[in-house]
Amino acid sequence: MPNILFILAEDQGAHLSYLGTPGLQTPNLDRLARSGIYFENAFVGYPVCSASKAAIYTGLHNHTNGILNNTHNFHKPASAVTNAERGLRLAQTNRINDRFVTLTELLDANGYYQGVTHKLHVLPNEKFPYDEFHRTDTAQMDDFLRRASELQRPFFLMVNIPYSHRPYPNSDKEPIRVQPSKVEIPEFLPDTPEVRKDWAEYLAGIEKMDAVAGTALQKLKASGHADDTIVIYMSDHGPTFQHGKMTLYDLGLRTPFVVAGPGIPAGQRCDELISGMDIMPTLEDWIESRCDCEMKLPADSIAAKSGRSLDEYLQSLDGKSFAELLANPDAEGGHEYIVNEISNRGPLPNDGIQERSVFDGRWKLIYRENVEQAWRQVNADTREKKPWGNRTYGETLRVKDKFPRQYEILAEMDPQNLQGTVRRLELYDLHNDPDEMRDLSGSPKYANERSRLIEALKDWKEQTADESIRLSTFP
Repeated sequence: MPNILFILAEDQGAHLSYLGTPGLQTPNLDRLARSGIYFENAFVGYPVCSASKAAIYTGLHNHTNGILNNTHNFHKPASAVTNAERGLRLAQTNRINDRFVTLTELLDANGYYQGVTHKLHVLPNEKFPYDEFHRTDTAQMDDFLRRASELQRPFFLMVNIPYSHRPYPNSDKEPIRVQPSKVEIPEFLPDTPEVRKDWAEYLAGIEKMDAVAGTALQKLKASGHADDTIVIYMSDHGPTFQHGKMTLYDLGLRTPFVVAGPGIPAGQRCDELISGMDIMPTLEDWIESRCDCEMKLPADSIAAKSGRSLDEYLQSLDGKSFAELLANPDAEGGHEYIVNEISNRGPLPNDGIQERSVFDGRWKLIYRENVEQAWRQVNADTREKKPWGNRTYGETLRVKDKFPRQYEILAEMDPQNLQGTVRRLELYDLHNDPDEMRDLSGSPKYANERSRLIEALKDWKEQTADESIRLSTFP
């Protein structure tokens, strides 16, 4: 069976020097992208850490898998979780439902030796039977690879890299290579020296992450396993700026995504729509094709006990295999639509604002219910200067008269503190408006696009049994 190295960056948007991001240098990830396939239209399922990971691990949307918003991080084996930790309210309510199989459980049932670095950040721990939990990024990687070889077991190693997560490198205290004058500020942020400094520090965090990814890839090569290992690199969601983390805009949802390894053509780009939820079914397809074997469900899983086969179970997921694209990136094997969700008050059911988006590769519709609540989940690092180093939130407040549109975007993101008006419906043409600044939902000229995406969202609601939205009336 092929080995798997999964490099997961935290809070990184689709920003690489490989993609031409001004001011940024990412030589290691650029090299990885050139050695395999870069997926230009890859998205996470839910734009915050725990929920995004839950969607990746289960192949299911979060209203189904059970984790909505962040949960506790018990980075240790299930046997080490205390009764006090298990009794915490969030540990009981914001967790993956027992009836679903995680990628970790699936690989464990099929003989993989598994490790995870830095943090787990999903629950319950019983559904993540890793053999090793590493506190550091790559320091223990050599020993992990050696043990897997000694045991003659294929390995799965998830390397979580935190450096593109706030707090970024503080350029007031340490020099960074990225120059604020060389960066390009998205249109939804005020273009001031302070925001440029913040964006430059974000890019510096990506460069630090790139160095760690490079170390992981070097260690893989030194182990002699580079030729029998599939490497996946992506992020859990976008960065902590307006239109980023915990929003359904492109900065929050679009992720860099590379797959490289044996049998995967090098130097290719694919523009098919794919999701992090596609990883589990894709790996099952790819593993079986490489080893001429048949994988099985965990024997103690509810799915297996009910008599379902692994193929039947995978067909029931929201994610779909894109293994065909790994053999031929010009094939048609992606999604027709990418649908995303946010439940602002977390575990369902709740009376908070529900947000959904549907995207077809060009047109995006964002739909919300319960907007009269005027309360949205704003993570501390999206707002606070201390300890998170966020310069942009306060700066947008300071220059709101000079940049009224950018302030309006901030106020809509944080309505409970800034009295912003949360819109029920938005429509964007990302080909002509990649920063999603011009809402076309009220224009008769684009009524057909609006209606088409609303119907696609209705179909998705039925297919995924999303009972937390009504989709009954539209503005």
